Amino acid sequence: MAKTLVIVESPAKAKTLAKFLGKNYVIKSSKGHIRDLPKSQLGVDIEHGFEPYYITIRGKGEIIRELKSAVQKTDKVLLAPDPDREGEAIAWHLQQVLGLGDGPCRVEFNEITKNAVLEAMRRPRPIDQERVGAQQARRVLDRLVGYSLSPLLWRKIRKGLSAGRVQSVALRLICDRENEIRSFKPQEYWSLTAWLAPASEKPFAAKLLKKGQDKIEIASEKEMQAVLAGLEGKIFKVQEVKKRDKRKNPPPPFTTSSLQQEAYRKLGFTARRTMQIAQQLYEGLDLGPEGSVGLITYIRTDSTRIAEVAQVEARDYLAARLGPDYVLEKPRQYKSREGVQDAHEAIRPTSVWREPQALKPYLDRDQYRLYVLIWERFLASQMPAALLEQTSVDIAAGDYIFRAAGSIIKYPGYLKIYQESREEEGDEGEGLLPPLNEGEILDLHKLEPKQHFTQPPPRYTDASLVKTMEELGIGRPSTYAPTIDTILERGYVVRESKQFVPTELGEIVVELLKEHFPDIVDVEFTANMEERLDLIEAGRLSWREVVKDFYLPFSQSLEKAEKNIGSINLAEEVSEEKCELCGRNLVIKKGRYGKFLACPGFPECRFTKPLVEDIGVSCPECGGEIVERHSKRGRKFYGCKNYPECSYVSWDKPTNITCPRCGLRLVEKNGRQGLRYICPNKDCGYEEIPPQTQVK
Repeated sequence: MAKTLVIVESPAKAKTLAKFLGKNYVIKSSKGHIRDLPKSQLGVDIEHGFEPYYITIRGKGEIIRELKSAVQKTDKVLLAPDPDREGEAIAWHLQQVLGLGDGPCRVEFNEITKNAVLEAMRRPRPIDQERVGAQQARRVLDRLVGYSLSPLLWRKIRKGLSAGRVQSVALRLICDRENEIRSFKPQEYWSLTAWLAPASEKPFAAKLLKKGQDKIEIASEKEMQAVLAGLEGKIFKVQEVKKRDKRKNPPPPFTTSSLQQEAYRKLGFTARRTMQIAQQLYEGLDLGPEGSVGLITYIRTDSTRIAEVAQVEARDYLAARLGPDYVLEKPRQYKSREGVQDAHEAIRPTSVWREPQALKPYLDRDQYRLYVLIWERFLASQMPAALLEQTSVDIAAGDYIFRAAGSIIKYPGYLKIYQESREEEGDEGEGLLPPLNEGEILDLHKLEPKQHFTQPPPRYTDASLVKTMEELGIGRPSTYAPTIDTILERGYVVRESKQFVPTELGEIVVELLKEHFPDIVDVEFTANMEERLDLIEAGRLSWREVVKDFYLPFSQSLEKAEKNIGSINLAEEVSEEKCELCGRNLVIKKGRYGKFLACPGFPECRFTKPLVEDIGVSCPECGGEIVERHSKRGRKFYGCKNYPECSYVSWDKPTNITCPRCGLRLVEKNGRQGLRYICPNKDCGYEEIPPQTQVK
């Protein structure tokens, strides 16, 4: 019987395919790329059309020998790496190294299910040279930038630095935002909430909106006191009640970007963690009696398109589980953004009938939570809109007008299954309102004035940085997570309270690049380059010409920079602690997980140790000093300096303030409503707002 060899890039995918394809197929894994540019040299022949010089990746020799042996023992070879540029390049390298010829040997599938895989096996095609060219252009461009700029940074600033075509723009976004925050000047303003109620009803909140016909703005405590004086003795009467129905359409199914954003907001996953787990769900997991199955479609996509077969399956599921009231007359179509490649459909379950609860025994906690998110989002995208009744009530008190707003769900539609994170947060001041009639007199329970200060733009998080990169066209779905990883690993930014803060080193690198290589950190230039890579894939541009057009002006800038940039003395903070290996004073450095101590003799001496920082708070158990520490995964926590003699530990930052109710130490919580001091005893529930941080 003739045998067919199928080569994939992942052992997990190989295991899943073996279950579908049976005994006439041999499944092998290349474990990613088998060839790449050499690390020890540029590997690009600039004088001869930027020809890349590929070598076997270290450690892949045995894999190649095994694959060559398998080729000789089979009658047919099919290459099945992921269905994108990187996967096409892996297939091309395999074709070259294994001597497979130029015939149809490439198969691709958007989901790892039996039907999709078997259909792909029946329709092999030749390697897509345009797609390979686009990947080669990206790889060569990144190598030219990285291997030209990085040595410059080594010489002018410090060893071990790097610059990249996409990472430098992402770093600039973070640094520019930090400059906005520094230059921001807060402005004081006040708000006034009236807590009102009709007879024998619970009070509701109404915000001061206008005085007469003009919107009111209160800029100081003195102005607030004047308003309060003007409200003394006034009757609060319902002036106008407006009701309207509003249809709320479901969000589209996930793209790579929106999945990373929502997984960050709902689950607290970094972009990297989201992609790691999504890859596991895509490649296949062991479901016990069912064996290894791919649970979701391909995870690197910027399209919201859904296959017709999946739409039909969703309709059947909704009809069976929720009834005809939750089935659309015709499937909902989503329009992708302009410029989207649309090669792959949106991220969705491979079968909506695989309900999350049934899979829970076979998935770990994070796999289960991410699958629930993808499953619910897809199902909701094919459901009817929700119908809300929104109520707006204007209440007069003399010349002053207060407004209360609320809504009720008349028909849940897709909200029965899924709510976006922004919807779950809600709008402060909105909720259910009691029945109110025009002319009705309301009881005033209390007036609640609050001081606020305008806030600077927030620092980027994983979610907001990915969203901004996508909107600006910087990078592609496959590059968001690696880009964030790189700028963290290089010590250019750190995470503080889940936000990206540039280090001094990061800001120096950005300023140098802005002055001497403006194109490298220019958002528009980088976005245009991504468009040119798309045109290479479409066969409308030559990859060598694109690289040439970039390199000529870049090399001129590089030559000028070498002459004009002097050495930058980046002073390091020296500690009193000595290196245990060579005796030098350790210096304080910043890495992806915050500050740490390192020997200044790097790379000859690589000694490092954690840095513990005193936060000025005494230990509630032994009276020692509380210090800031970091877990192995980089999460910040607080513990006693006398550990292990004292085992006090807290994930929240402790304070020296004692809870007036139960006597425990209050801890800091910083959320949407600003800084709060709360009691760690959940049964107590005490919290207070530091007076100087009463900020909206």
